[in-house]
Amino acid sequence: MATKSQSTSDQLLARVLSSLDDDKAEDVVQIDLRGKTAIGDHMVIASGRSTRQVASMAEKLADRLKQEYGMVCKVEGKDTGDWVLIDTGDIIVHLFRPEVREFYQLEKMWLPAGTSPAQSEN
Repeated sequence: MATKSQSTSDQLLARVLSSLDDDKAEDVVQIDLRGKTAIGDHMVIASGRSTRQVASMAEKLADRLKQEYGMVCKVEGKDTGDWVLIDTGDIIVHLFRPEVREFYQLEKMWLPAGTSPAQSEN
């Protein structure tokens, strides 16, 4: 049976994913962090085509979560737009330009060994 915080976390995750979909985020990867770390329940990694799109997606996501959940998220990197981190408490969202995402390869750090994200190219 899911606890109240788990269901809230799952609802928040669904809203984060729908917001990114609305804003045409690319290569969205969702990683379940429960039982792996205390930093959050989920991590979402996505790409935008330009610094402008990355910054815009971050701003819209933070605004939507504030309007719908009364949640003030911590946002880092929006001014540059290469890599924006949005911390909702339960969900950590990383938005990248593709080149920057490729350089840091966060998915490799957090996905179990031998697992690749569904969007990866083989």
